[in-house]
Amino acid sequence: MTNHFELFGLAPSFALDAGALERAFRQLQSQVHPDRFARAGDAERRASMQWSTRANEAYRLLKDPVQRARYLLELHGVDTGFETDTAMPGDFLARQIELREALEEAKEKRDAAALDAMKRDLAASSRALEAELASRIDGAQDYAGAAGAVRRLQFLKRLAEEVEAAYDFE
Repeated sequence: MTNHFELFGLAPSFALDAGALERAFRQLQSQVHPDRFARAGDAERRASMQWSTRANEAYRLLKDPVQRARYLLELHGVDTGFETDTAMPGDFLARQIELREALEEAKEKRDAAALDAMKRDLAASSRALEAELASRIDGAQDYAGAAGAVRRLQFLKRLAEEVEAAYDFE
């Protein structure tokens, strides 16, 4: 069985060309989509459905930076430990507490400008972590060292989702 990168004919890397992934996904889907096999036998339709499902799952995983990083680390035998390793640097945790307090305050005050500022700050922090991951995974091949950055990026992603949800002031 091929890995997700091989499925799309892409080199395994964190700094993935989103356009190349999109093109490879569309090309694969055009070959295996169940609509192409509507008049085929049961076995062919079932195989088409399985390939199409696998392509969709692989595409969703590779498109998401957190999931792509986790997957790359797993390919190299590193467990990111989301479930078991919750240790984070103290300064990062302190910053998370500050951001969560600021989020609660912005929600209470219905302060869209504060939420906008948080979104920009989280996006910038996420980009910095993604650059760190590209350097650690693609450059230095420091897979074990990248695990902590993946966990921090996951924290930021969750917080960004909470900020986005906070705009609903109802």
